Amino acid sequence: MKSFRLLAPVVLGAMVSVAGCSSSGNEEEKAVLANMGAQQLYERAKQNMEVGNFSAAAQTLSALDSRYPFGPLSHQVQLDLIYSYYKSGKLDETLATIDRFVRLNPNHADVDYAYYMRGLTNMEADSNLFQELMNIDRTDRDPSKSREAFEDFRRLLQQYPDSKYAADARKRMLHIKDRLARYEIAIARFYMRRQAYVAAANRGRYVIEHFPDSTQVQQALEIMVSSYEQLGLDELRENAMKTLKLNYPESDFIS
Repeated sequence: MKSFRLLAPVVLGAMVSVAGCSSSGNEEEKAVLANMGAQQLYERAKQNMEVGNFSAAAQTLSALDSRYPFGPLSHQVQLDLIYSYYKSGKLDETLATIDRFVRLNPNHADVDYAYYMRGLTNMEADSNLFQELMNIDRTDRDPSKSREAFEDFRRLLQQYPDSKYAADARKRMLHIKDRLARYEIAIARFYMRRQAYVAAANRGRYVIEHFPDSTQVQQALEIMVSSYEQLGLDELRENAMKTLKLNYPESDFIS
């Protein structure tokens, strides 16, 4: 305890010193930016983007956007700011900047890019890097951000079918469909464990009706077969079993 008391002032002093240096650095950076013109600011931001320092780029672009909101570079500044925020992991700021750009420039040539980035941002908001690295299955987590991403990509394809981002958007929509289908299956299995067979069967049918091109159709059919059997609904069970046999003859549920 005595050694800790002696050490504590040193540690606290170091922390204050670091914080002071950081604060001083930020103030110096702000002072430098304040003395730059629009073109200088933009060149500085582009240099930061080129070397991957997107956080610094976002700070400069934000300052540029605030000081010259209607300048000749304003549209490109906002588009670069969207990308820099996204690459910095500042997802809320990304979405806010996208929505502002679309609202103020609904007919701009790069609105398709804004919708595409909105979809990417919502997909990123739904992911969990730690769980993916640790191979933790959390398909039962709230998929609301994935649904938003799906709508972003759908809007892009609907309004700009010839966009250069359309092909990638379609691929991502298939991935999102699979994510949403896996969520429904996870909930269906939860209902099965609780012996809520009607609810489980309904979740399985929902997957068949809304995500027929996902990888979860076999599991959905198997859940329906098992649930209808538990409920004594022989005709519905037989219909689900026929579909299962036709499409997935290797299923263990086939007797």
